[in-house]
Amino acid sequence: MKEYILNGNKYKIEKSNGDIFDYEIMKELVTDYFDIYDYILVDEAYNKFRLKGFCDKNNSNLRPNNNIKILDDYIKNYCAYKCKWFLLKKVK
Repeated sequence: MKEYILNGNKYKIEKSNGDIFDYEIMKELVTDYFDIYDYILVDEAYNKFRLKGFCDKNNSNLRPNNNIKILDDYIKNYCAYKCKWFLLKKVK
């Protein structure tokens, strides 16, 4: 699996629903804000990308609203219907 360097961290695409990954755009959007997260969900709606950080169970920054276990519910309830998205996983 291909790895990408974004803001000094390595990521790989863990899952995707649609082919919307653009490395040049992600280099601009992924900032140090996302350093604490293990995953970044990127969804596209109305030609705009939205990013949301998620944590795994061993991350000290884990909160109920950023637990990776709620990913499917988050996509269903907070993303545009049938939107394209992908999930980046930090490579440790």
